[in-house]
Amino acid sequence: MKHIQLPIFLSILLVSAVVTGCSKILDEQPRSSFTPEYFKTEKGVQGGITALYAHLRWIYGQAYYYNACLTGTDEATWAQSADGNFKDMDMSGVGNVTSTSFPTSIVWDNTFASINTASGIIENASSVGLSDALIAEAQFFRAFDYFLLVQTYGGVPLDLGSGILKFNTNPVRVSVRNTVPEVYTQAVFPDLKAAAENLPDAGRVKGGATKTLARLYLAKAYLTYGWWLQNPKNIPTYPETDRVDPDGHDAQWYFQQAYDVAVAAIDNPGPFALQATYYDVHLGSNDRNNEILLYADHTETSELYNGGSLTYGSGGAPDNFAVWMMTWNYTNIRSSSNSGSWAAVSSVQREAAPAFGRPWTRMAPPIGVFTNTFADKINDSRYDGTFVTTYRGNWDKAGMSGPLYNANYIQVNPGDAILTFLDNEPTATIDYSNAVYKSNIGAGVLPGRADFVIAPSGISRLRYPGLWKLGTYRTDNNGGLGQPNAGSTRPFNIAKFSELYFVAAEAAVKGAVSKPGKSAGELINIIRARAGKWRFDNNGNKAKVADNSAAMIAATPEVININYILAERSREYYGEGYRWYDLVRTQEWANLSGVYGIGGVDATDHTPVNITRTIQPFHYLRPIPQGQIDGMEMAEAEKVKYQNPGY
Repeated sequence: MKHIQLPIFLSILLVSAVVTGCSKILDEQPRSSFTPEYFKTEKGVQGGITALYAHLRWIYGQAYYYNACLTGTDEATWAQSADGNFKDMDMSGVGNVTSTSFPTSIVWDNTFASINTASGIIENASSVGLSDALIAEAQFFRAFDYFLLVQTYGGVPLDLGSGILKFNTNPVRVSVRNTVPEVYTQAVFPDLKAAAENLPDAGRVKGGATKTLARLYLAKAYLTYGWWLQNPKNIPTYPETDRVDPDGHDAQWYFQQAYDVAVAAIDNPGPFALQATYYDVHLGSNDRNNEILLYADHTETSELYNGGSLTYGSGGAPDNFAVWMMTWNYTNIRSSSNSGSWAAVSSVQREAAPAFGRPWTRMAPPIGVFTNTFADKINDSRYDGTFVTTYRGNWDKAGMSGPLYNANYIQVNPGDAILTFLDNEPTATIDYSNAVYKSNIGAGVLPGRADFVIAPSGISRLRYPGLWKLGTYRTDNNGGLGQPNAGSTRPFNIAKFSELYFVAAEAAVKGAVSKPGKSAGELINIIRARAGKWRFDNNGNKAKVADNSAAMIAATPEVININYILAERSREYYGEGYRWYDLVRTQEWANLSGVYGIGGVDATDHTPVNITRTIQPFHYLRPIPQGQIDGMEMAEAEKVKYQNPGY
């Protein structure tokens, strides 16, 4: 896949929208450009603000960015149908991250125009009488983008052509990268502090920026910068600079600030709160619940407001198509139409429902996800609330009637389990003989069971549990299979109230003085106690009322360390796109992701192989896109200096 790269320093944003006066939703009206004159009108400034929300779709739910956030970590590797976009990110020798790797360019390509728009809003807001709260939305998004950039690439330019943080009206082809401390102290922190001060408790519109959201990002930025200053494993930075804070603070000061801001948000949540159960956080009918602080929105009611087709996915932004990548080709599963001899029938059809969706088989979870990260599958509801481990028959929705015959030639009906990924290795031996011929995907049989089965050791690049939590959810299937080929019409969640507990806990582990009742362990146990509460058995497809909170708390170590917090973060946010940034921030990427186990690409592969990754210190920064460097009118030596070392 080839992608055309344009220089970043543009004076216009090519996708825009306006806000209607009293509406509680973002009313998007496409424009060809923003001009300086347009920004001098109230309608223009408000339109620019709405465009800042719209730009989220070009990053979040974008499957190649999603891939860059997960593949190569302990959460994901490449799967059977992966191309170079996915193999490059695995760090295991099947490909290499280079300055032309598409997944690593997405943040760079989709933030600077938004930053420039935000600067235009901020500069012109007073002349059109905008409130401090509305200006704060632009300040939040400018900081949001710069924080994403500095985490991804290191130091980045604050001057887009007209001066530091100034709105640029003339395209330029030269650039100077600021240092990491300059980006944080001149852009990220000031804008986020202003946003936290002036944003309202409740969003101006549904899904709008709030005080709690700004506090979360301010706390995360303080935490991340504290780690950067401390640099425990001597990871290089670029542009090269001393790890000294211009304001004279040390890492410990920033860890304390991260803790204090996160706890203030927990204590003063406004309309936000934790959902009662983990299942409720990701239930499709409960999307946009009050645990979600920010999302890239989509809808099934309008292609304009969805940002893409409602019937067919393009495989590109602004579609939300991330979950396709970790959806394996379950439609290859076969049952039999008679009980005497095997007459293969497709018993699990592609359906627009959370357990199904469109399979691309580009990314796969390593076996350690199931044996280590989610070792507790009884008390902890997050395993069941994350994965599809039971694939049920839905051939009736494709117009086929009657029962079918499955493992051991036992009769099955629509809704019955056809394939099950077992929670643990069974005591009995799975019979994989003739498995390819029968199940068609290499699943085996156990005596007396009608469902084909795969043990954790049989998880491979070809077959693995899907992601229920991000799965397709639509209300217009009308009893049939619906539109499974369209991009997801669900919002892609970006920020959650729950993360405030993790940020505060991590800061406390790093030495921040904690408040009574809010030590690292106590904060983590609030999340773990919620994880112990069940109201539905997702893969069993039945109600389940259980409260295992006490058992979850009892299993928490007395001493919480960074690796335990990272393990808890993976249990809480698995597959949501947090992982690479978490591991880079804490400098634990190579330690936790250096070796993984998984089966091969063939249906007959049932024996896992251990794979070693080569993660070098320079990999902790992504390369500046080569197209950006090629497009600049600078001396070759300057272009070489612009690129991060190692690329």
